[in-house]
Amino acid sequence: MSFTNLLVPTYVPMLTNLSAWLDKAKAQMPGDEAEALLSARLADDMYPLATQLRFACVQALEAVHRLQGMPFPGRIGELVQQGRDAGERPGSIAEAQAVIAAAIAEVEALDAGALDADPDSAIVHELPNGMVLDLTAQQYARDWAIPQFYFHVMTAYAILRHRGVEIGKADYCAHVLPFLRPVPQDV
Repeated sequence: MSFTNLLVPTYVPMLTNLSAWLDKAKAQMPGDEAEALLSARLADDMYPLATQLRFACVQALEAVHRLQGMPFPGRIGELVQQGRDAGERPGSIAEAQAVIAAAIAEVEALDAGALDADPDSAIVHELPNGMVLDLTAQQYARDWAIPQFYFHVMTAYAILRHRGVEIGKADYCAHVLPFLRPVPQDV
């Protein structure tokens, strides 16, 4: 399987779901209460929802650029900084959804095969703490890009559920519901 065919159909539906969960939060809670969700955390030492939303987008965008061998544009660094500052400045749900929409648009705009680096090509991934991961493109996509993306998406989902937003499994995997086989009716 190509990286493009793996990552694009992973990122776009899950980011779309993420935005839909925010719509549900807005519909279910008074304005101030919904907006306050952006500062909610699962644990005191974890980043808030506003960060999780931005970091999910960062993970998708970093993979898009890294697998194309392209340097990160400034907007990725800006998103990272916004995420790190989100405890003090969470922004609004509308701003978060705009960030998500922009990430979706960038991923959707990729040409067919755009991410299809040689699976054995070297990926050097520097972590913020100074550690460096030396991976192949295949290891990066499988062992970093996808798990890190899902970590932030799932943490956002858990924060929303924990704070009373009525979302469930069907909201988490809404993109697979069209593939459900109809249940046969007894005749």
